Amino acid sequence: MVKAIPNLSEEYTLRDAGHVYIAGLDEAGRGAWAGPVCAAAVVLPLGQPDLPALLADVRDSKLLTPGERERLLPVILNAALGVGVGWAAPAEVDEIGILPATRRAMLRAVTQLDGRVDALLIDHVRLPEISLHQRAFPKADLRCLSVAAASIVAKVRRDQMMVQLELDFPGYGFAQHKGYGTRQHREALGRLGPSPLHRLSWRPLQQWQRG
Repeated sequence: MVKAIPNLSEEYTLRDAGHVYIAGLDEAGRGAWAGPVCAAAVVLPLGQPDLPALLADVRDSKLLTPGERERLLPVILNAALGVGVGWAAPAEVDEIGILPATRRAMLRAVTQLDGRVDALLIDHVRLPEISLHQRAFPKADLRCLSVAAASIVAKVRRDQMMVQLELDFPGYGFAQHKGYGTRQHREALGRLGPSPLHRLSWRPLQQWQRG
């Protein structure tokens, strides 16, 4: 399968409309049974002529292997003008729902940019809580280079977090499945019950919901 190649056409359109710092946003962990949602915001230097060549291998994170994502992370961090990472904890997902929690993580990622942003390109989700100009549409991570870069940052950072959390909550296999609903994960839940990392509002875990 040919991997979709993202470009800067959406970023350049916003730049031509007068925006200077344009952040691409994406998340990782939205569908997991356990662990946080991680969002990343990436502002690229659109005036840099060799930027497309520097980021020529960047794709939507779902199209890349773990090794490819790990290799590209420092490339993105070195090329970007700004990178923000935001989190929403499993308890927040249970309390307010996955979509509001995803928005909360994205807002926190934008906050990490310290104000150096005046427009957003977002995969699917709009952020009505902030007044920044924003454009959200499906498959933005396939089409927009800044969003694809954000998808890699979010995915790698979250995977790294889940590997670390395996040390605190051994036996669940978080380092392998990263909190997603695999057979290994289901079997571990049957043996151990849920951990504080689990989203008890998720249907496979509702039998353990706290009273």
